[in-house]
Amino acid sequence: MCAYVYDREVLRARAAALKAALPAGAELLYAVKANGHPDVVATLAAATDGLEVASGGELALAQAAGARQIAFGGPAKTDASLRAAVAAGALVHAESALELHRLSHIGDVAVALRVNRRDGGLPGSHQMAGAPTPFGIDEAELPAVVALARTLPHIRLIGFHLHAVSNNLDGARHAAFVDDALRWSVATAASLGIALEYVNVGGGFGVDYTGPATFDTAPLAAIVPPDGVRLVFEPGRWLAADAGWYAAEVLDLKHTHGRWFAVLRGGTHHFRLPAAWGYSHPFTVLPVPDWPHPYPRPSVAEVPVDAVGELCTPRDVLTRGQWVDRLRVGDVLVFGRAGAYGWDISHHEFLRHPPPQMFVV
Repeated sequence: MCAYVYDREVLRARAAALKAALPAGAELLYAVKANGHPDVVATLAAATDGLEVASGGELALAQAAGARQIAFGGPAKTDASLRAAVAAGALVHAESALELHRLSHIGDVAVALRVNRRDGGLPGSHQMAGAPTPFGIDEAELPAVVALARTLPHIRLIGFHLHAVSNNLDGARHAAFVDDALRWSVATAASLGIALEYVNVGGGFGVDYTGPATFDTAPLAAIVPPDGVRLVFEPGRWLAADAGWYAAEVLDLKHTHGRWFAVLRGGTHHFRLPAAWGYSHPFTVLPVPDWPHPYPRPSVAEVPVDAVGELCTPRDVLTRGQWVDRLRVGDVLVFGRAGAYGWDISHHEFLRHPPPQMFVV
């Protein structure tokens, strides 16, 4: 047994809670990259103001979900995906001067320039700005890119995209970042002659997988967007993580070199995030009373256990050293907060094991 379970009501509740916490008039988009299951995307398309996508495939998902608005970003857009975005009426977060040239040969399109500012301004697990990354236009090059945009047909420059970090847990600092991003956008637009209509501050709202920390959304409410400017947030993880669970059956219990291992029907090819980030994801033991076999049922009690997968690599580890009161072969381990960056980022085809079942409730 191996499965993902996604809960629509949790998705709706998370979206409603965040919309209530955002500044008056702010818009909320769901970043589809966090979880692209069609039912998840459709649920959040209805519960938010629209969707943010980063590929032609995600764009097709957003259209199928009936998104009220679509923002299209990402540093490596193909010509086919740009044509599809323009045809869909999506707003494009342009990443370079070359991308503006390409768009100008396709058709009329509203564009916000993604800028890698000098100061990223936020802590988090993945820095996107304020550092050398492939994301956005270097702030020093912005005047030249804006000047180019003015010369290109079909380009309507409306503002900036300023996503800076992934998985920040400090809500107060995030609110300060948004305030600073708005001030910077107003001043920069004025200096470069842009009629500012749109500031997208990205997502990056964090989730603590191993401890009690929470991202405090309350400080966001005090932000006051400038008149006539659409302030847009586009989180993914914060909306989807708590709405998903990954469950995997224990296939074997092994003791080697002083450690106990629970070997699962599943692993990092289904739920890669713990291995990718190097942390131990907590699990809950779901006891399964039935044991239909004629041989003894292996079990352990009051020991720490490593939860490992079925792949032929020692890096296929979901959890290290979690204490269990009792665990038996045939029981199921349930990993909570698996609704974002779980199945979607995993290397599904390695060893060609069957995929997990998918349930949406």
